[in-house]
Amino acid sequence: MANLSVNLCGVTLKNPVIAASGTFGFGREFDELYDIGRLGGVSTKGLTMEPRLGNPVPRIAESRGVILNAVGLQNPGVEHFIKYDFDWLKAKGTAVVANVAGKTLEDYAAICARLDGLADIIELNISCPNVRSGGMAFGIRPESVKEVTKTAKTALKKTPLMVKLSPNAESIAANARAAEEGGADCVSLVNTFTGMTIDIERRRPVLANNTGGVSGAGIKPIAVRMVYEAANAVKIPVVGMGGITCAEDAVEFLMAGAVAVQVGTANFTDPFACPEIIDGLNDWCDRHGIKNVSELAGTVKLNG
Repeated sequence: MANLSVNLCGVTLKNPVIAASGTFGFGREFDELYDIGRLGGVSTKGLTMEPRLGNPVPRIAESRGVILNAVGLQNPGVEHFIKYDFDWLKAKGTAVVANVAGKTLEDYAAICARLDGLADIIELNISCPNVRSGGMAFGIRPESVKEVTKTAKTALKKTPLMVKLSPNAESIAANARAAEEGGADCVSLVNTFTGMTIDIERRRPVLANNTGGVSGAGIKPIAVRMVYEAANAVKIPVVGMGGITCAEDAVEFLMAGAVAVQVGTANFTDPFACPEIIDGLNDWCDRHGIKNVSELAGTVKLNG
């Protein structure tokens, strides 16, 4: 049996599989199916200072190989999470990755300060395409990435900072470097791509928000390429995500340079996706004589 534990910016994960934000709630529903303590970590539903109702419905649509979502960071607010969900999740024995969002720099500073010393890692969401202010507005250009990262890092005294990068950026490598320069301890990518699907009978977008974030198996090759570019642009750890549905997909991301991975949309189609990927990683490592999964990080060799 391989050693699946990895070190992510000073936090030891029992394995490199993290349930991605926005696809796992706070873990309670999935814990009814299996012990979520098996996971390397859980990235929470995106948290804001105040509760949010999210966008109007319909806000989920399917297309070939992908789904589109325009949920809009619906969440009960950080104080509700701390009061009702944090202790329960922490007691499960998995790393708590608190995904946070805001409309302003001050929002990001406030929520980071509130969760400092509680969550194992803060994941700064500057890449959500489904909110009308904040979110992806901070994640497009390197200058704004650096500024919001620096603001969040200044508010944190104990908890390491992971910055979630947008694939809708001008340069994923430049934005990864900007996050590193701003003080990020690691980066995660990719968040969803902005997309649209049309009801051809109504001649209107399916989503009430018109556009939504595209995720699922269809985006994986693009995500792997972006993870490779980011990992080769920075010295801090990279967490990869985007279309992972099986252990072999996870291995691709690790070889591209990721230290750990996040599994998102696959949780909708198979609620056991995360533990199946963990088991599959162990089997893959055993078949290939890999004693420590961390040995795989960044081992891809380009042709030519």
